[in-house]
Amino acid sequence: MSDDAVFKALADASRRQLLDRLHAQDGLTLGELCDGLDMTRQAVAKHLAILEEAHLVTTRRQGREKLHHINPVPINEIAERWIDKFERGRLQALSDLKKSLEAADDAAESDIPNPTTGKAKP
Repeated sequence: MSDDAVFKALADASRRQLLDRLHAQDGLTLGELCDGLDMTRQAVAKHLAILEEAHLVTTRRQGREKLHHINPVPINEIAERWIDKFERGRLQALSDLKKSLEAADDAAESDIPNPTTGKAKP
């Protein structure tokens, strides 16, 4: 497994969504993963194949069903190699500052009156 395969797999929003679903509920079938997604079964299967190739998803047969499980090891390896060396404390401080500024900006926008009604946004 290479970092490139993991980065390629994580680069797609649909694949990240599949990983999020497996993180929330591990051991889902293809049909369960397809439920509620705006993708065909074939598209989901293709995304899962890329995730399996990057070792981000593993499968296990249980009777006639094929269950998909998230494998967090490759993501952790990337975090250790690429993120930890940039000092998590500083990154966390910058992330907190960004969230704070975005929240202040959102609050300021809600105080701006609507030009049609003249009332502030709720």
